[in-house]
Amino acid sequence: MKRIGLLGGMSWESSALYYRLINEGVRDRLGGLHSADCVMVSVDFAAVERLQASGDWDGAGRLLADEARALVRAGAEVVVLCTNTMHRVAEHIEDAVDVPLLHLVDVTALAIRRARLTRVALLGTRFTMGEGFYRERMARHGIETLVPDAAGQALVDRVIYEELVRGEVREASRQEYRRIVAALAADGAEGVILGCTEIELLIGESDSPVPVFASTALHAGAAVDAALEVDAAPAAPA
Repeated sequence: MKRIGLLGGMSWESSALYYRLINEGVRDRLGGLHSADCVMVSVDFAAVERLQASGDWDGAGRLLADEARALVRAGAEVVVLCTNTMHRVAEHIEDAVDVPLLHLVDVTALAIRRARLTRVALLGTRFTMGEGFYRERMARHGIETLVPDAAGQALVDRVIYEELVRGEVREASRQEYRRIVAALAADGAEGVILGCTEIELLIGESDSPVPVFASTALHAGAAVDAALEVDAAPAAPA
């Protein structure tokens, strides 16, 4: 079994979900008392959020690259960045270490392609929905992404930062997310990406009229594949 390096803390709520899913995955595959061989570094999310808000993505990239190096020094053989938004700086991490970074967007795109879909909705932070890094990488896999209108984006982002990262799961917010997903489906989305790890704490398959692609669960499953050397990891897009 390869050692997984988990780069987490963004937020710790979602990192806890990653840890649970990966260990459950190894247990289910190997049986008995097996669990994942993994190491984690958990950064202070407040410091990362300040860099996000100020637009200092290079600074954020340097910070996470340093932490990825620490994971490799601790024996990590594959790195998993436990957040959607901070894949905005994935190249900083890839350039900093000599082990693979399992890219979340590629993993999610593989699942969408396997479902034979080409047009999906994307929910996430304002950075994930509003900037090009996520949608452009999806497009390289032949997948078009739709996002909510400005008001919808603001609501989705507010719930993430003011509720979910603090461990608050509110029924009223679940209903608002359901409304937004339904509207995107009516606009032609064939599926919906839960493109923020914390969103999986709020909604799931039963909340959507179209298939749900839970990026955290998909990413965690791919990490188990990589650790057990199952040939299921996606190639980076051309």
